[in-house]
Amino acid sequence: MARTTHTVTNQAPPLVQYDVFTADRALVEAVERHLDPAVLDEGLSELSALGRTSGSAQVQEWGAQANEFPPRLRTHDRYGNRIDEVDFHPAWHRLLGKGVGAGLTAAWGRPGGHVRRAAAFLVWTQAEAGNGCPLSMTHAAIPALRQDPALAAEWEPRLTSMVYDRGLRPAREKAGVLFGMGMTEKQGGSDVRANTTSARPLAEDGAYELTGHKWFCSAPMSDAFLVLAQAPGGLTCFLVPRVLDDGSRNVFLIQRLKDKLGNRSNASAEVEFDGTWARRVGEEGRGVRTIIGMVAATRLDCVLGSAGLMRQAVAQAIHHCAHREAFGAKLADKPLMRNVLADLALESEAATTLALRLAAAYDDGGEQERALLRIAVPAAKYWVTKRCAPVAVEAAECLGGNGYVEESGLPRLVRESPLNSIWEGAGNVQALDVLRALTREPQALDAYLREVGRARGADHRLDAAIKHLLTDLADLEGMEARARRLTERLALVLQGSLLVRHAPPEVADAFCASRLGTDAGLAFGTLPHTLDLTSLVDRARPMN
Repeated sequence: MARTTHTVTNQAPPLVQYDVFTADRALVEAVERHLDPAVLDEGLSELSALGRTSGSAQVQEWGAQANEFPPRLRTHDRYGNRIDEVDFHPAWHRLLGKGVGAGLTAAWGRPGGHVRRAAAFLVWTQAEAGNGCPLSMTHAAIPALRQDPALAAEWEPRLTSMVYDRGLRPAREKAGVLFGMGMTEKQGGSDVRANTTSARPLAEDGAYELTGHKWFCSAPMSDAFLVLAQAPGGLTCFLVPRVLDDGSRNVFLIQRLKDKLGNRSNASAEVEFDGTWARRVGEEGRGVRTIIGMVAATRLDCVLGSAGLMRQAVAQAIHHCAHREAFGAKLADKPLMRNVLADLALESEAATTLALRLAAAYDDGGEQERALLRIAVPAAKYWVTKRCAPVAVEAAECLGGNGYVEESGLPRLVRESPLNSIWEGAGNVQALDVLRALTREPQALDAYLREVGRARGADHRLDAAIKHLLTDLADLEGMEARARRLTERLALVLQGSLLVRHAPPEVADAFCASRLGTDAGLAFGTLPHTLDLTSLVDRARPMN
């Protein structure tokens, strides 16, 4: 019989079997702020149910399994026939089914649908981020499809279904479908106007034959894809189904799956088109304009995904430090560690508050709100997604060596953390998009200034930051080279304005002091010691 050599003590229990939604005070308050009172109780109830699912031991195990056993490509069957299928671990399908069932593809037709979905996406990301990719693209395809009313009438009920119907069959036979997107090519990357995939018109009205490739095509087992190709009239958007109406497979040749840093549960592929049937969406030559609504929606999901990853990283760090003792006290009670945790919590709350505000603008749908989104989405996408990686790394450090071990879950968050900054247009693309909005759409800047101006007079540091921002905007010299600085400032001022108006005073005070004022360090854990750091940590602590 083996002897017991020691007793394990002073270890934090797993952060499991808790409600991910209700444990996040900033998120709950944002939903209560933005959701119509008529659907608030229903929304809170469904979000709490999803929060309990996301925090359950079973779902957390599924998330680990989906990443431990990534998808595998099968190009041919046993007889040598080309099939181009991707096999996923059962955990992937279970997660995707839960996400679809929670309404993560059903925002466009529900009251308060975007706020409800945004909060749900943020919660569900904390269970497993990879399945958010097909959920995001399916949700985001609807604005593009609405450029063609006939296509929208045919496909929108399938896209917004809350039934996950896996397997490749004709879309008309399925209870629900998923969409993917293919824009970038080997020679062009973000410069989609350099695409060389060609589209030849067929006899059938609106039908084309595609020849070419896509360098990045996420979720290649989706039922259909929106892609860009060069038609006779210029770059055009097309719908490419995986299975045709007669039940035959469309030509969709998966060359290989990408071996990625993170996001390993989700398949990202290189695909070839060779006589592939497609249906035109919108007018020839207006492909970018047609698909831009999809791009904007996926960019907001990048913000939401990063906010979710940050929240989970911060929750894990605070949970660990609230239980772990060192040098005679709980880590969370040590002044220096408290400073680090408070700083991380502050970054997470600012991201969540901004993301939900943008979702509320989608629900409003008014001209002023649409103009605000034109600047605020790329600015938020630029800044929030860039803050995710340093937050995840710092949170892992809070766990010490334990945070570097896979079982803690932090390494998966660290690997996932750069993703949303890179996908759907990396940092320079976002910053340049902000410049285009500033120079070409004066109503967008007006909407932004109206929004941040609602907090004027409430904090002298915010007032000074707005004044400096206006000075920067008036200086056209070297604007492109300054685009990142300007975009960062736009995002920070907007976050500051929202927190001053809606967050507890200690949160707003800490943000304005450290992000907008002069008393700031370059690393986390450098907040002014005179701030109420204990309240910030207590507010962010998940209770299970």
